[in-house]
Amino acid sequence: MLPLKEKDKPIVQKLLSAGCCARCVLRFCCVNVQAAYRQPQQVGLVLHSGHVSTFCLHYPCPPTQPTSSCISQDIQCLHVSVFIAGRYNKFCRSLPQTPWVIDGERRMESSVEELIAAPILSAFRADGFNFSSSGREDVDVRTLGNGRPFAMELLNPHRSRLNKVEMKELQETINKSSDKIRVRDLQIVTRDAMSRMKEGEEEKTKSYTALVWTQKPIQTEDIAFIDDIKELTLDQKTPLRVLHRRALAIRQRVIHSMCTRFLDPHHFYLGLKTQAGTYIKEFVHGDFGRTKPNLCQLLKMDTDILELDVESVDVDWPPAIPE
Repeated sequence: MLPLKEKDKPIVQKLLSAGCCARCVLRFCCVNVQAAYRQPQQVGLVLHSGHVSTFCLHYPCPPTQPTSSCISQDIQCLHVSVFIAGRYNKFCRSLPQTPWVIDGERRMESSVEELIAAPILSAFRADGFNFSSSGREDVDVRTLGNGRPFAMELLNPHRSRLNKVEMKELQETINKSSDKIRVRDLQIVTRDAMSRMKEGEEEKTKSYTALVWTQKPIQTEDIAFIDDIKELTLDQKTPLRVLHRRALAIRQRVIHSMCTRFLDPHHFYLGLKTQAGTYIKEFVHGDFGRTKPNLCQLLKMDTDILELDVESVDVDWPPAIPE
């Protein structure tokens, strides 16, 4: 606000004497310099033009009493959102995390999101939901171990609370509905608590197991050196398979450790502990050189990935619930 100038004080006194609202007068004179329609020079022109009657007309004191009451056009009553969190395992290699629709056509008949959401929506009688998780796996990737953290915002739920026994029963209902997924640690959380889940998307570590194929025959000693590689930094250009939905960029990711288990002359299991956000498939086959270094370069032969499992998502959220 600008200070009241000496030259404006007589006019302000005149306006106040004429019965104008004191707050309106001071607000009109002590203006915010950033307001385009309240520039000081414009205020000065109005005040010094002598149109006090016009000012009093628009700013009477006391204000004019309304002649009609407000009329309500529509009233909507909505319940505040309820937030549900837990962890899920995915045991199927043909189940997407969210509904898979390409060019308006649905490719898979169900999804992790829908299998979890249907019983929860029914229990809380909610109108809709928003689903989120700490990262996501590809449709052909299983999520094992202690599962992946997820959260749901229930929109306009007609039931806002379930006790511990009811939440346990709801969890069992989800788990019995399909053998493709399993849920654990299902609980009601606050909106603020959900931010902890998102920390894991870039800052935490994740562990994987990959079944690798090699073009040339191998023996155990040919892959043993991989176990000694630590803190391997990758430069990963946006993979071709996700380029349609992710910006083209080179992202640095770290593989903290690896371990191998020989299977046969053309196959072995590769365990990895990596920075969250690492593209494992592209590290194994190289993605036409878009990921460097890659396993093809390390083994000096073509390699490909046949299966991939998420073994752990190292996010300590939501709190574990004893069985």
